[in-house]
Amino acid sequence: MKLFADLLERLAFTPSRLGKLALLRAYFTRAPDPDRGYALAAIAGTLRLPAIRPNMVRALAATRTDPTLFAWSYEFVGDLAETVALLWPGTGSGTLPGLSKLIETLAGAEKSALPAQLATWLDAATIPERYALLKLITSGLRVGVSARLAKTALAELATPKIDPDEIEEIWHALAPPYLSLFAWLEGRAPRPDPGAAPIFRPPMLAHPLTAPDRTTLDLADHQIEWKWDGIRVQLVATPIERRLYSRGSEDISTTFPEILLAMNFHGVLDGELLVIRNGDIAPFGDLQQRLNRRTISARHMTEFPTGIYLYDILFDGRTDLRALPLATRRQHLEAFLSRHPDPRLHLSPLIELTDWPALDALWASSRASNREGLMLKQKSSPYLAGRPKGNWWKWKRDPLTIDAVLMYAERGHGKRGGTYSDYTFGVWSEDGRLVPVGKAYSGYTDKELVILDRFIRTHTLQTFGPVREVEKTLVLEIAFDAAQSSTRHKSGIALRFPRINRLRPDKPASEADRLTTLQALITAEKNR
Repeated sequence: MKLFADLLERLAFTPSRLGKLALLRAYFTRAPDPDRGYALAAIAGTLRLPAIRPNMVRALAATRTDPTLFAWSYEFVGDLAETVALLWPGTGSGTLPGLSKLIETLAGAEKSALPAQLATWLDAATIPERYALLKLITSGLRVGVSARLAKTALAELATPKIDPDEIEEIWHALAPPYLSLFAWLEGRAPRPDPGAAPIFRPPMLAHPLTAPDRTTLDLADHQIEWKWDGIRVQLVATPIERRLYSRGSEDISTTFPEILLAMNFHGVLDGELLVIRNGDIAPFGDLQQRLNRRTISARHMTEFPTGIYLYDILFDGRTDLRALPLATRRQHLEAFLSRHPDPRLHLSPLIELTDWPALDALWASSRASNREGLMLKQKSSPYLAGRPKGNWWKWKRDPLTIDAVLMYAERGHGKRGGTYSDYTFGVWSEDGRLVPVGKAYSGYTDKELVILDRFIRTHTLQTFGPVREVEKTLVLEIAFDAAQSSTRHKSGIALRFPRINRLRPDKPASEADRLTTLQALITAEKNR
């Protein structure tokens, strides 16, 4: 456990990607099996432990610490695991079990026994070990390491080094603690054979289209399609199993069972998941009613019926088509769908335009038709994992913007843990109240982050745990992709991907936008 605790502490204070890679490589080299496999699972988000809620940790801390001191400390620190680790009165003179033994104990424990077991371990642990333990059991490492970065570190351990995509292509056929994976990387065993498992393949991504790019592109050499406003998915069906993956390789099969029923084939397809009613594509807000749900009711499936617009094929049966040119793969896709028709699977249409003025006019209509923009893809391009330059281009519609007032702030995590970098903003209601309508965590520059952090520290009105309420005087220009009705928000509105476009210190808070502005956007979206 000491090695894992040391890894998390160092990762949290190492901002650079190369530095994090070096730490991961060192840990995977030094840590024994199966500890390192469980650590990999924790980092990659594949570790499944009994749910220990933050409220349980708070209740446990309340039995050992002064409540006022805890509240003040939590407000200052801003992170529950770090606060408990620092305040817990244990001596840290004991010995924790190894990471694998600790995980096995948690997995086999009754829920009622978890608080006592956790208290015993916290008593024995040092402060870094307490922090690592609490992060582990609450499934919230947040040390700035993605699953992809961990796989990149593993790929660099191999002799000779391999591409991370080689790991990606067998990942979903493996399970913690990944003994066969480490044996292969260290040359002690052959590459694990995924067999007929429905594994995810890394997707091909596009570069944003810029003005200079337009001067170099010959539209006749490109396949032009709509950029659909849903979520990118990969449909993988083998003779033994079917799975639906998100772009980030998350298995979302149980959330969309009707799509699995449509996958009556053997192959791998690439497309966009959308809500489709009577042939019409619904706004993204409708699809959000289905996303991230553990259970899907018949009502959800009836009110928000989903389908796929398909634009590429990676495998036809066991035949790998990725090395073929896009134009040839398109022919394969058309033939494949003619052999496996289903009303929920649609062929994404091509746009036959070869001049920029006509394409500009079509792009300008994207929002009105519930599309996210256009895609331009080299007809000669093979299907390459990652974001190869010069093959695919995405031309997204312009975002919407509003002027909103900063209301609350919270400290960030990882390399932003010392600054107030998570912001709640609001607009004016008709009765003159500021109503929160969203949170933003990105979009600002480093210079703007310093300005925002200073403003928050010097204009705080009151605190609520780690949250600060500030004077309602600073206006932020917020960019977002869409607005939708939401019963989960007090304002009745949710914004899609809100981010800070710029600070508006020149604008008085009284001139920020009204709630009616957002409501009008939603009405206009519904009436399209």
